[in-house]
Amino acid sequence: MKKIFLYLLAGSLCFSACKKDDEIETYKEPEDVNVQNAYDDEAIQKFLENNYLDSQGNIKAFSSTDSADDNETKLKDMNPQTTPSGAIYIIRNNAQPNPGTAIGDTDVMRIMMRSKAYLAGNTDGSTTFLTNSNFSGFTPLDEGGSPISDPIFYYVKDATKTASGKSDSYYEMEGFQEAIRKFKAFDIGDEENYNLQGVIIVPSRAAYGRDEHYNFGTAYTSPFRNTSFVFNLQVYKTRARTAAEQ
Repeated sequence: MKKIFLYLLAGSLCFSACKKDDEIETYKEPEDVNVQNAYDDEAIQKFLENNYLDSQGNIKAFSSTDSADDNETKLKDMNPQTTPSGAIYIIRNNAQPNPGTAIGDTDVMRIMMRSKAYLAGNTDGSTTFLTNSNFSGFTPLDEGGSPISDPIFYYVKDATKTASGKSDSYYEMEGFQEAIRKFKAFDIGDEENYNLQGVIIVPSRAAYGRDEHYNFGTAYTSPFRNTSFVFNLQVYKTRARTAAEQ
């Protein structure tokens, strides 16, 4: 009886050890933030290599099995530019308003877009975006179809800051602010079909990094720690903010 018990115990320990060896660690936060920044940069370069824009400006991944997209232009070959904070923007040819309206620092905007949150990391020596999810509430192309107005990650109102006791940076995304001002706004109604103007990619250091930030309606505190963002967008309209909207 003792031998049977010992065999069972040994088998149980072996199974437990094997299970731990087989588990795949998807993400572990590097102690050094510079390592995370390097992860972000490498993952972003792979994203630019592996994606293109379709006829309406939507980001699409190249297919490994269908040759139909073989002649599409990679995002990396669409003249991506970098802002001082490290955000990358691509202004799509032949999809801009003429003359268009310059986007001011405090403007109220209506934006049609798809926005996603990505977490970059390294597994088995390969660095890439390990996870992605919708930046919920800011993806009207997937969540309803109507442009959003006045996103809080671009401009936070004084009343909101006063109520929370938090600063601008708790809400606003520096990299997005810099990059969106490189585009110009259309003057079209919400019912108009979209023709996306381009792409903005914000690495975590130009978003919220490891700082405390607004939860954007989630149940978590600082849910986008170490997170990079990709915005695929068109600014439908912009106007100056009134005093009552400050």
